[in-house]
Amino acid sequence: MKRIILKRSFVLILIALNTACGVHIDEKKLLVKEIEIIKNTFAPDKRTALFNLEVLDGPSGFTLVGETNLPLAVDSLNNLLKEKGIKTTNDIKILPGAELEGMTNAVINISAANLRSNPKHSAELATQVTLGTIVNVLKKEGDWYLIQTPDKYLAWVDPGGIQLMNAQEIKNWIAADKIIYTDTYGHAFNSEEAKERTSDIVAGSLLKLLSSNDDFYKIEFPDGRQGYISKDESVAYNTWISNLNFNADSLIATSKTLMGVPYLWGGTSTKGVDCSGYTKTIYYLNGMVIPRDASQQVHAGKPIDSIADFSKLQKGDLLFFGRKATETTSEKVVHVGMWIGDNQFIHSSEMVRISSVDKDALNYDAFNVGRYLRTQRLLNEEDPLLQNLNITMPIKD
Repeated sequence: MKRIILKRSFVLILIALNTACGVHIDEKKLLVKEIEIIKNTFAPDKRTALFNLEVLDGPSGFTLVGETNLPLAVDSLNNLLKEKGIKTTNDIKILPGAELEGMTNAVINISAANLRSNPKHSAELATQVTLGTIVNVLKKEGDWYLIQTPDKYLAWVDPGGIQLMNAQEIKNWIAADKIIYTDTYGHAFNSEEAKERTSDIVAGSLLKLLSSNDDFYKIEFPDGRQGYISKDESVAYNTWISNLNFNADSLIATSKTLMGVPYLWGGTSTKGVDCSGYTKTIYYLNGMVIPRDASQQVHAGKPIDSIADFSKLQKGDLLFFGRKATETTSEKVVHVGMWIGDNQFIHSSEMVRISSVDKDALNYDAFNVGRYLRTQRLLNEEDPLLQNLNITMPIKD
């Protein structure tokens, strides 16, 4: 009889433990689901938002670990868990990290900084950022810094690409008069005689203006180096801003100055461009900041066409190409070009070139016409994904 009672007690204990374990597992699943909901809401694109959290399950309960640069997302998660009655310990690291000691801003210090997908030179080239651009610094790993660009792109840069600045130093940089380099490619020199080069320069570079004469601007780099740049190749930034036209003819004129520039995966400078880096650069040199990648650009502006009715297109519209959606696969945007009229578009494919949608044209592009997806109009459209520099001036400010 005693053995039967002990056996029954043991079975009841097992049932209780299994029930508690099941409830615990269900609670963890719910917790993971709520984290995913917050991530999809605040950080749907990992290229532009960081929200990497995990759930640790220990003797004292659940602990949230990981890192993010979105404190509002963490607040929303905490409120959501509180409503659900899920108790957790918060060990989430909010970026920028304390190890930066307040140096949470930087300015690109070379003509075109190469930003990597991981903190090493052998990693994929994710994008480039041109000289004088202000970036946010989120954390440091070894000698590398995770930064966020004005178009929100997240990537890693080595210390040679940036000049770290504290709050006061970045204010001084913002307040300083500047020039913008408007030629395709050139150099700053150590004197007006232009005998010794200080650095190479690409279109769109911003430099502090110290003084000027009839022929040259005396300029300063973010790290304090000084030099001279010809006035024939640059203009005062405020003058450039005030003269922006925001019209298609200006976009096309700019686009053709890059003819023959080589294709470079991750490139967004006049040294080399990928397809979306090219359209981004064209727009930036005309005072507009658009998203970085083709799969992001396709969501900006106003839809114009999706049935290859090219008669609807206007100069400056962006054409997107890739894989059409099917019953089992989603649409995938892999290429972009800009419409220049006369049944032609300009794009970076092996090099910057002009192609036609006209079957009878010598430059007919059967491959891309065959994978055409849609066209978007970005020029002069109001959209949170688009910024006009004469209004917001995010690069200078």
